[in-house]
Amino acid sequence: MNVLVLTGRFGMGHFSAAKTLAEEICAQFDDVNVTVQDIFDYTIGTAADKLYSAYALLADKGAPIYNLYYKLGENQRGAVRPPFYHYFAAKLVQLMDAAQPDLIVSTLPFCSQLVSRYKEREHSDIPLITCITDVSSHREWINPHTNVYLVACDSIRQSLIEKGVSPERILISGIPVKEQFHSALRAPRTGKRLLIMGGGLGLLPKSRSFYQGLNDLKGVTTTIITGNNHELYQKLHGKYPHIEVVGYTDQVYRYMQQADVVISKPGGITLFETVFSELPILVFAPFLQQEVKNAGFIQKQQIGLVLPKKPQRCVAEIGRIMSDERQLRTLRQNVRRLKQSVDPQAIVKTVSQYRTGTYRPGQPAAVSYPAAAQWVAQ
Repeated sequence: MNVLVLTGRFGMGHFSAAKTLAEEICAQFDDVNVTVQDIFDYTIGTAADKLYSAYALLADKGAPIYNLYYKLGENQRGAVRPPFYHYFAAKLVQLMDAAQPDLIVSTLPFCSQLVSRYKEREHSDIPLITCITDVSSHREWINPHTNVYLVACDSIRQSLIEKGVSPERILISGIPVKEQFHSALRAPRTGKRLLIMGGGLGLLPKSRSFYQGLNDLKGVTTTIITGNNHELYQKLHGKYPHIEVVGYTDQVYRYMQQADVVISKPGGITLFETVFSELPILVFAPFLQQEVKNAGFIQKQQIGLVLPKKPQRCVAEIGRIMSDERQLRTLRQNVRRLKQSVDPQAIVKTVSQYRTGTYRPGQPAAVSYPAAAQWVAQ
């Protein structure tokens, strides 16, 4: 059996989820061949790096424009048509001929849109599993030829149902994270430990007063992972006695095992890394719309808090939470409750059912686009 996992490196969350799903499938089935393919690397080659750089710039400097586009498409009617469809459709046909997949998994809305239209055009019944990598039911994820949706939580399942997706097609899996995060093992330690992460780009506060304030927190040792932000690493490394600074690392799960609380951007992957690690999460005030929704989810589930924007107030709130054992205990209990509500083995179970021919999907999503003869001409 051949499984093709399609993704893209917008913020790395989609790609990380794709790699995790591939690893989970490979670990369970010796006779399943899994290929992870960045759709833009395949279709536009070296220009993909420029595309991703432009996206990073837009997310950093043009958030209002990005958010407007996101909101306009959030509840539109019908399926979303991928931009430059004809070009990418031709490339997808080449990829399908080369990979010969028996099952497709998508962790990027664009890929789900593209494959759904391919299935319409080619009258293909190849199964398509869409893994939604944010706490979101944005219309861009919903396509009429998706067979299974993997979603973060029950509230997203209910939202998809309201938008016309059959309940039988939706599985609550959480957002995929590496197996190492599924252990809530706590390393021996003294005092309170705080872990701060800025993602791969190391997007963290620039104010020196913020870091000085962290260093002055009584009884708290802070570890800061700066990712690929080499400038920030040099700025902080060795400057504060109670702050450990780490650059890029693939051992984040080890730092979570040593932590009492995590502070980060509210990305979907990071959020569920903390959930599976049973850690409360404090998040920096978000500015991208997906992260705004993730932050709202954190507050609604009472598994963490959104920090104030001003550095002094932010540090004061961190200090208050780290010293409030009762609140920390309540937050941890809520995290465990959420963790118990999802099935991280959903992808393995679904692949197993398709592999043995026992899967019986429900009805397609109640969304549509023009018949093949019409949209090919568009």
